[in-house]
Amino acid sequence: MAHNSGDDRYSVTIVDIDDPAAANAGSELFDLHAVQLQSRPFKIRRIIVRLDTASVVYHSTNVPVRTRTRLRAGLLAYVTYGPQSVGAVNGLPVRPGLLLSLASGMDHLLVTGEDFESIAFLLPRDDVRAHLMVRGRGAEFHVPEGIEPLQVDPAKVDELFEWGKRLVSAALLQPTMFDDASRECTAAREELFEIVLSTVSVADGFESLAPTERGCRTGTSCGSRKTMRWRRAARVCISLTSAG
Repeated sequence: MAHNSGDDRYSVTIVDIDDPAAANAGSELFDLHAVQLQSRPFKIRRIIVRLDTASVVYHSTNVPVRTRTRLRAGLLAYVTYGPQSVGAVNGLPVRPGLLLSLASGMDHLLVTGEDFESIAFLLPRDDVRAHLMVRGRGAEFHVPEGIEPLQVDPAKVDELFEWGKRLVSAALLQPTMFDDASRECTAAREELFEIVLSTVSVADGFESLAPTERGCRTGTSCGSRKTMRWRRAARVCISLTSAG
């Protein structure tokens, strides 16, 4: 069932937030607190597509915000970012083409630029382990220690983001499609695990980025104009994080 009130009994929830105090509305999956960083009109949109035990969570904001998020116990999160997104999580610059894995039970501090988008793929830890075991890849199971960037080809990460965006768009057009036990819900859940685990499987490992290296990633020139823009914006976000 779908509803725009953010009621978590529904398979698809859509919440438009214009007051930071209401940022935690509409989710049983995480605790989230937000602070607006500019006095302009404020809007956060959250769309959650629940696929049985797994979920896809889309967030967008029109102005810079600072949020503190804690995943509920037992979940793993794999997070991707939209084409215009710049920001920092726990002081680590984030940008398009970056894939982060996040653990539950820990606070994650995010500072965003304007026009920020993210899609988080929330999977039960036990389900991830079971899917890997079935694929004969049980040794690959890994629980992140807090927040860990994965060394993945940015093009693969962008494909994952676009898949999530298409799923969210389909949910907006026909939310009842993903009702519990529906054929579409089951198929989408299987595809979700397949695309997330296939993306993670091509990771070379977990990045351990020194501060001077955080503006660079595989396949991107540290001196490129776009990368320099991300680095400048990320430095602003990091300074806001420190100021908070």
